[in-house]
Amino acid sequence: MSDVLSTHVLAIDHVGVAVPDLDAALEFYRVHFGLTAVHEEVNAEQGVREAMLRAPGDDGTGTAIQLLAPLDETSTIAKFIGRNGPGLQQLAYRVADVEATAAALRAAGLRLLYAEPRRGTAGSKVNFVHPKDAGGVLVELVEPAPEH
Repeated sequence: MSDVLSTHVLAIDHVGVAVPDLDAALEFYRVHFGLTAVHEEVNAEQGVREAMLRAPGDDGTGTAIQLLAPLDETSTIAKFIGRNGPGLQQLAYRVADVEATAAALRAAGLRLLYAEPRRGTAGSKVNFVHPKDAGGVLVELVEPAPEH
């Protein structure tokens, strides 16, 4: 295994959780864990309605929980829920340069899902390491948008 991620990862950005109903999940996390949504959006390219949640007192630098609900039955999240049920879907690492990190991972023999980064939450750039190359975990690489 290479040391690529150890030289590129800045932090654990978020943990993604697939949910069938975003509104119900938001209420559940609020009532039971005190988490609040700090960002919500529809990402049509990814086929999801999503929300980023943070713990009380988090200044925005801690690890977030991302709730992902399918926009329709053809989305990747809908297929994930159909195969696995709701639950943990991905682990996301914050990186300074998603393209450089992806290139280094490819050079180390890992497969990435996209040839080029795609738009993620709040204008971030993202790519994913194939779960078969990451111990069964879908690893997301996130380069936050400059304003975040």
